[in-house]
Amino acid sequence: MSTMNISLPDTLKSFVDEQVSQRGYGTSSEYVRELIRRDQDRQHLRGLLLAGAASPSVQEATPAYFDGLRQGLRGGVQAPRKNSTRQGA
Repeated sequence: MSTMNISLPDTLKSFVDEQVSQRGYGTSSEYVRELIRRDQDRQHLRGLLLAGAASPSVQEATPAYFDGLRQGLRGGVQAPRKNSTRQGA
């Protein structure tokens, strides 16, 4: 694991120390790693959303389209089952 040293103003250092103690992190490094991971996740999600927004529509999102989605959820739509027969048994 690589090491990185950062300089923080006293107010930010106090904030980090407070978060470490209140949220149960063992060290300030654990807290900072978690922040970085969340930022990576946020950037990944943003990329997915932008890609989705730029993609062509497959079906127009009309009120009838959303009604169909709701009905499917209420009806407990299930994924098709795979064939469960065993071979060589």
